[in-house]
Amino acid sequence: MPRSRLGYDDVALVAPVTVPYVRYSIRAGHWFVARALAMLLERSGLAKTEVDGACISSFTLAPDSAIGLMQHIGLSPRWLDWLPVGGASGVAGLRRAARAVQAGDADVVACIAADTNHVDSFRLTLSNFSMFARDAVYPYGAGGPNASFAFLTDHYMRTYGATREDFGKLCVAQRDNALKNPLAIFRKPLKLSEYLNARPIAEPLGLFDCVMPCAGADAFLVMRTERARALGLPYVRLLGTIERHNGFPDDPIQFRGGWAMDRDDLYAQAGVTPADVDFFQPYDDYPVITMMQIEDLGFCAKGEGPAFVREHSFTWDGSFPLNTSGGQLSAGQAGCAGGYIGIVESMRQLTGEAEGRQVPDARVGLVSGFGMINFDRGLASGAALLGRADRS
Repeated sequence: MPRSRLGYDDVALVAPVTVPYVRYSIRAGHWFVARALAMLLERSGLAKTEVDGACISSFTLAPDSAIGLMQHIGLSPRWLDWLPVGGASGVAGLRRAARAVQAGDADVVACIAADTNHVDSFRLTLSNFSMFARDAVYPYGAGGPNASFAFLTDHYMRTYGATREDFGKLCVAQRDNALKNPLAIFRKPLKLSEYLNARPIAEPLGLFDCVMPCAGADAFLVMRTERARALGLPYVRLLGTIERHNGFPDDPIQFRGGWAMDRDDLYAQAGVTPADVDFFQPYDDYPVITMMQIEDLGFCAKGEGPAFVREHSFTWDGSFPLNTSGGQLSAGQAGCAGGYIGIVESMRQLTGEAEGRQVPDARVGLVSGFGMINFDRGLASGAALLGRADRS
């Protein structure tokens, strides 16, 4: 257990916004960041000069970084962070923004994740994503996340007895949730038979196991609860967070992530248990990672994920509401925004804004992130527990 730390009692998350996802765009990543900032200002009623902190996550700003971007969008922050760590960006950025606000280094931090998706930009991103991954897999004619996650999925299935029907149950439930989300890219119902009969991508993965790259942005503001109340903004409380990179490096094949190393600390920070969580928004680029997170964050023991899936329902009104926006598998993955989609959806659930898919009386939500796949494992992980403002 880490040494005791300062809690997050005075930290508020406000103004969740989404720049609608589109499959492809001719706009630059800069445009999506700027549009997200404009939406944050419009929703919060703040002037641009009142935003004195920024946390930016993007893969498609090159040759710019967060510093150059500040000039582009006209901000002069006194606190700035640049976190292009993929699906862990949201939790990592939230943790840093919360501490900056508590320390007085910034009063209002705009946390923004955005990426564009040109016709060929995803391939170009992959080719420069990691020198280690490139050198390890390209000589064998493999490349990109589909091959890596097929490897992890096959190992998990052989080890723990998961079936394609188990993974399909998660994908079908998330599609049902997406049908209630006007911002989701996929709005056509998905049947389990369609999932099972979809064209193969990389055995054992089929078409609906694979996340859809797109363009878009997600964002929110971090400030003190006193400021949020003064502005009359609905807010969500930060109850606890964890972050771990390169967790369990000695595992020959990844079957767990850094969440398992720190989950006891996470729940202790918040003073809750897994049984108190009303909904779960795990990172979901491939369903095997969702199943790993169900286990690693304490909802069942390692290896019991398949049985847990068979025993529960995962729609917004089910026994275990999961990725109530549709998640990335049905709403889309806008680059680094894939690490933010669970946070903004959790905020909407806890402020009663998830129209059509509102989890009844939701008071505590869990969101987790996972990113930076490097051949045989994802290296970055994190999780945050969020609570309704009036939660006692």
